[in-house]
Amino acid sequence: MSVIERLRAELARRGLDGFVVPRADEFQGEYVAPSAQRLGFLTGFTGSAGMAVVLGGRAAIFVDGRYTLQVRHEVDEACFEILHLTDEPPPRWLDQSLAAGQTLGFDPWLHTADQAETLRTACVRAGADLVACSDNPLDAVWDGRPPPPSGPVVPHALEHAGRSAADKRADVAATLAADRLDAAVLTDPASLAWLLNIRGSDLAFVPLVLAFAILHADGGVQLFLDAGRLADGTAAHLGAGVAILPPEDFTIALAALARAGKRVRVDQGQAPQAVLTALAGAAIDRGPDPCALPRACKNTAELAGCRAAHRRDGAALVRFLRWLDGRRDIDELTAARHLEELRRQGELYRGPSFPTIAGAGPNGAIVHYHATADSNRRLEDGQLFLLDSGGQYLDGTTDVTRTVAIGRPGDEERRRFTLVLKGHIALARALFPVGTTGPQLDVLARQALWRHGLDYDHGTGHGVGAYLSVHEGPQRIGKQGQSAVPLKPGMILSDEPGYYKAGAYGIRIENLVVVSERGTPDGGDKSLLGFETLTLVPIDRALVDAALLDQEERDWLNAYHARVMAELSPLLSGPDRAWLARATYPL
Repeated sequence: MSVIERLRAELARRGLDGFVVPRADEFQGEYVAPSAQRLGFLTGFTGSAGMAVVLGGRAAIFVDGRYTLQVRHEVDEACFEILHLTDEPPPRWLDQSLAAGQTLGFDPWLHTADQAETLRTACVRAGADLVACSDNPLDAVWDGRPPPPSGPVVPHALEHAGRSAADKRADVAATLAADRLDAAVLTDPASLAWLLNIRGSDLAFVPLVLAFAILHADGGVQLFLDAGRLADGTAAHLGAGVAILPPEDFTIALAALARAGKRVRVDQGQAPQAVLTALAGAAIDRGPDPCALPRACKNTAELAGCRAAHRRDGAALVRFLRWLDGRRDIDELTAARHLEELRRQGELYRGPSFPTIAGAGPNGAIVHYHATADSNRRLEDGQLFLLDSGGQYLDGTTDVTRTVAIGRPGDEERRRFTLVLKGHIALARALFPVGTTGPQLDVLARQALWRHGLDYDHGTGHGVGAYLSVHEGPQRIGKQGQSAVPLKPGMILSDEPGYYKAGAYGIRIENLVVVSERGTPDGGDKSLLGFETLTLVPIDRALVDAALLDQEERDWLNAYHARVMAELSPLLSGPDRAWLARATYPL
């Protein structure tokens, strides 16, 4: 019996007509542990975002634009309809698929309060009921489910964090007191890692500890974590202000806050519905995670570390690109492995910041492609090779994409690469008033493509942490206006426009940038911000159609390449330095 058939039998046993399976765990992060890979277990889909709904007679999986090609390779279309998460969202499908009187189950630990309300509204429109399950029906049919992660919890050194955990707790607690709040529930592991200066290994690619916490207005913290996981020195590092409690006591502590009538901050877009349920009776302040904004605005030590990490990372990329240049005997998997080997030689390196995307030719058109033994392609003359990769270093997190011509590129590829480059430069050069949000800048990266009837179906920029997640909020740049958070000095974002021609090639140019103050221009009355580029990796000049660049764009590219040469050449020698000199020669 297939997984979907066993799930349907379990739902029938429980008196449910359907069940929702998100690609999520209790912490709502991008990466989930093997024990929480429920969507993958049910459908075979391995992407980082998606949702499935299983009813008695039909089922559907919903993915965004990054995965529209990938999902059709991984999911059995005889079992699941494949739909676009934005264009054909789950609520619309539920409204059309549920019958009056039916019951739709969901796991309240795997959906935020906002998501649960969206599902509930869809059920009401269909005349159906949304039912919170006390335990997950899919887990009941998951034989051999992996155990939850239990790696050690270690301190993050002050030289890299820049501020002590005690200072951070005091500052964030002061914001709670100023808002007349008694406590805040912290459900984002990145917030715990930042606030307490701790790191872990519970997930691949992000050094996080999967745990919940309650921050009180006096600066004290209740951390719900198995004390046996604390590495030597971690308890002393946390100090007397942090109480370590068993994970099962979390809902007990929430109920205690409710009984005492406390005013509690909960990030409704981040916290699972189960937290709101446990807090029933408390005065709930549905505001943002109080750690998110200060975490996003990197301090002086964090920025210095990020710059240093990008120099070492850039040197590794130059060694890789020199190794790649002119080779015709490698494939995607070989290229990804070699880059990882070069990064591993770098000081303070702790592993990749996400699975490397190495796409040759048509595989590069799959936005979040990951090479497998079955899909692996050789790099051949006339192809484009898209390489999106990053590293986790103790002093910073990197993320860089370069598109490289293998042999002589075609005229179409050069034109479209240059249009993407023009958008990248427009965003990199942007000056904007204090108070501007990321979505307000998105058009700058797309305008050159739009003029030619071209576009890309993903965001232009995501936030990046400091030895934390490579995808960090609340800042972002994209067409959708989900983030109304103004950009502030110290925020790190990506600048990554692209273009993808299905079945042919993909193009993306990605640097990380940090928001910086630019002062008030003469005659102006607005304080301006801009971007400082952190990534130091040459852009393939063979793909640049210089005739499409205006003088300011040409000057930007030449200045960028001069900086790459100046900052990386001391870290290189011999053939690598000579290759870099050629790769950064002015247009």
